[in-house]
Amino acid sequence: MARGSVKEVADELGIDPGRLSKWRQKDSSLVRSAEGLTEEQREIKRLQKELKEAQLERDILKKAVSIFSRGDGRYTGS
Repeated sequence: MARGSVKEVADELGIDPGRLSKWRQKDSSLVRSAEGLTEEQREIKRLQKELKEAQLERDILKKAVSIFSRGDGRYTGS
């Protein structure tokens, strides 16, 4: 799922590269800490990760809607 450098992806998403790096580090530490957990604990971790991803996608979409709904005439539906 590699899509380029952290800076490139952060620029594409309109977020700070430092924040994206912190998210990556936090996500990788969750994977490492998942060893030795019960089945239920692994499922909870997986669902928490899925929720965070969904929340990030939601926030990105909110930002996109904000940008496209400014009404400055640059964006048309076609």
